[in-house]
Amino acid sequence: MVCTTTLEAPAEIPSSAAGVAQPVEVTRCAPVETTAALVERRFYTWTSSYARGVDLLHQVTDLFGIALAGPDGQRLMGLGFPDQTIIWDGSALQNTTQTLLEEQSAPIPWRTVDLSNGFGGSLAEEMQQPEPVVQPSPDPFPAVRALW
Repeated sequence: MVCTTTLEAPAEIPSSAAGVAQPVEVTRCAPVETTAALVERRFYTWTSSYARGVDLLHQVTDLFGIALAGPDGQRLMGLGFPDQTIIWDGSALQNTTQTLLEEQSAPIPWRTVDLSNGFGGSLAEEMQQPEPVVQPSPDPFPAVRALW
């Protein structure tokens, strides 16, 4: 249970002779469901949990394609064999995840400054000293002393 208190304008605006209207303190309380409880509840929407889904009743209803679900595994959900109810649970979980992600971030995309790409300048500006030019030797076959 979460309670919030806000200051709001009064319901009736007093006449100018009575004075200035003071704000009214209003407290509202509402039950809160945690994210883990919400995901678990949605995950077992169409198929009961494993521990409750292996008894004789569920084996018979699975044989005839009757889906019993919910946290207790006793709520009639409709017609669907176990493989179909797994697909339904997956769809419910996907919709829940999508909704939770939308609640976490604003619908307006974040705009950031682009990184520089490195091609904004010339490579010649970065070179400090020119490379020394290697002169070829005048004799293409210099005399080499043999080691034998």
